[in-house]
Amino acid sequence: MNMHAPSLAELQRTMRRSLLEGADEGADAVVLADGLDTPTRLNIYRNTAEGVLVNALRLAFPAVQRLVGADFFEGAVRLFVRAEPPRSAWLDEYGAQFPAFLGKMPQLSSVSYVADVAQFEWQVNGVLHAPDVPPLDPACLERLDEDALGTLRLSPHPATRLLRCDAPADAIWRAVLQQDDAALRGIELAAGPVYLLVQRVTEGVDTLRLSVGEWHISKALFAGEALDAALACAPEADGFALVGAYLARGCFAQTSKTASCIRIKQRTST
Repeated sequence: MNMHAPSLAELQRTMRRSLLEGADEGADAVVLADGLDTPTRLNIYRNTAEGVLVNALRLAFPAVQRLVGADFFEGAVRLFVRAEPPRSAWLDEYGAQFPAFLGKMPQLSSVSYVADVAQFEWQVNGVLHAPDVPPLDPACLERLDEDALGTLRLSPHPATRLLRCDAPADAIWRAVLQQDDAALRGIELAAGPVYLLVQRVTEGVDTLRLSVGEWHISKALFAGEALDAALACAPEADGFALVGAYLARGCFAQTSKTASCIRIKQRTST
């Protein structure tokens, strides 16, 4: 007779496999029937677990749910949960792969913009839940000479994201949530890609559309490229005005690494 009692970690792994992967082997030994047979009880637990995840993604993707309808959305989420179960107990992090999952669904092939809206909403969700760190104070840069500024590397604020979409996801998202049918009818889906900065502000979320040149500069800046190298990505664009606007908007973080770099450059430029 096997007298080994499962550890808490083993019990959690067994229940996770049952709830999220449908693998009930071993679960019957740790679940008491108590008036219900084990498969029935496990199905209750499984439906409850899936319901929690459906609700989490419903909160993260409200515009997508309105676009595809509540029933289709729930069905898609349940398929997604089985294909991509959560890896963490922090539900705010769950759903990063959902836009790509929607993009591969044959039922949505004629409305490919839905995946773009989902990707946009995921970035909105990300900036809303990003840590609240102080933005870089532009006054810190005033004493840097031209050479020091050119080699400076800035850190993007965690509540600021960049996103490229084939469809005007920002306009669709806004019109859907505002239930503005006239605005929806006026959206040109084939107008070309949009390049977006998504940022948390005091009032909620703000978006800024970028030109192609601004997009290339922004990608380089947010990837940690030096200022001169980033501006060289699109010399035809007014890169200095873009950087100034980003500083005014608080798009860069006042990190210890950035502060240390600025102090060193200030000492060497005086």
